[in-house]
Amino acid sequence: MQASAAPRYTALYVSVYAVVALLGAFLALKFEALEQLPLNVLVAGTIFGGTYVAILSEKIHRTIAAITGAVLMLMAGHFLGFYSQTDAVRAIDWHTIGLLVAFMVMVGMLQKTGFFEYLGIITAKKTMGDPWRLMVFLGTVVTVLSSMVNNVTCMVVIAPVIVATCEILGLNPIPMLMATVLLSGIGGVATLVGDPPNMMIGSAAGITFNGFLFHLGPPVVAAWAVTLLTLRVVMRKEIAMRPKNIEALMKMDESAAIHDRQGLRKILIALGLVLLLFFFQGKLGLLPSSISIMGLAMALVWVRPNPDDILKEVDWSILLFFISLFVAVGGVEKAGILDMVAEKIAAHAHSNLMFTCALLFWVSAISSAIVDNIPFTMAMIPVIQYLGTQDINTMPLWWALAMGVGFGGNGTPIGAAPNIITVSISEKTRYPITLRTWLLSGTTTMVATCIAGLAVELMFFKFFSGH
Repeated sequence: MQASAAPRYTALYVSVYAVVALLGAFLALKFEALEQLPLNVLVAGTIFGGTYVAILSEKIHRTIAAITGAVLMLMAGHFLGFYSQTDAVRAIDWHTIGLLVAFMVMVGMLQKTGFFEYLGIITAKKTMGDPWRLMVFLGTVVTVLSSMVNNVTCMVVIAPVIVATCEILGLNPIPMLMATVLLSGIGGVATLVGDPPNMMIGSAAGITFNGFLFHLGPPVVAAWAVTLLTLRVVMRKEIAMRPKNIEALMKMDESAAIHDRQGLRKILIALGLVLLLFFFQGKLGLLPSSISIMGLAMALVWVRPNPDDILKEVDWSILLFFISLFVAVGGVEKAGILDMVAEKIAAHAHSNLMFTCALLFWVSAISSAIVDNIPFTMAMIPVIQYLGTQDINTMPLWWALAMGVGFGGNGTPIGAAPNIITVSISEKTRYPITLRTWLLSGTTTMVATCIAGLAVELMFFKFFSGH
């Protein structure tokens, strides 16, 4: 079986790298001659490209590759004068790091109470152990939650439930993990508060919560359906697995899985308060990271666990990976690479607005699959604002940007924070999510959802051109 699969995977890798090579050649010819590019652009692009290839190759651990890339980027930036040590520290999104640490600890505390086993038994019973029902149920829940709550939060909480459920049923958790992580990114596109780029776009363009929901709700619903259907085809063998011990499962008493009811009650109250405050964070002037850390402090003071045991629940490898990747991406931004891409996109807006929307959509999607979508969004916002001063209707461009950066993050395992978290959690099971798995399911789904989202915008272009 492995021998027969090898040619298929080899062809897949060749195809992916061929597409990347062709894209690079096109950009080199379309944008500027290689010798005309500034040295800092060439160096930063080479370092980041090498880091990215090293991470995806899985030959060395992603954290080691990211740390090496960050150090090389910092050294190059320092000696070439485009990226200082202060810039590197500022490039790190400490709010994301704080959010991750807080939820890692709270989820670890919940796990010790037996809460995830409890949810796993309930979920397995409700879906009768059917993998397809389980995928649709969990995927729909995550899509809705991610439109209201940070998708990192969703995956940190929901992924352990999926693993526990599949262990009870004797199923491969990869289809469920892939469906939920991909749909967490898609769901966040639907609302103003679902994704950080949406908040930035809403502030810059003056788009309201209802404006986002009204315009991006339909494409998100289309992307939800396309994601589930694509995964059903791509992962049909895994979904066809039959659950084990259904009769015994239906007789299980889920309440017996809880072995610390008092601690569970306290932690759930603290977690519930955090989620409630997320809805009012704008009015309160509090960041999600601040709210999460306050909730963690409340849970720690109330439950009083052993700090040494709790800190073991923090995945330091993921945190170091994120910090290093932020530093590397910061160098790409400071080198001016994102600004160059933005300027070239803007050059087409005067001649053909629909073409510019399509170009912006795909460039945003591909960029967000490679680098964090926040710096790219930051680079594009002033460009689109400038176009608005040139008597160009920028509304369809805002929607194209929001969908492109939102859907595009599903393209690679490091395209979005929830992707990295989910891959890391899967590596602790018997079914790790490998690069091959992601290329077959995640990348395929990203392309399909981008096609669906862009098709909706272009078919109803007049609707997306208005407020």
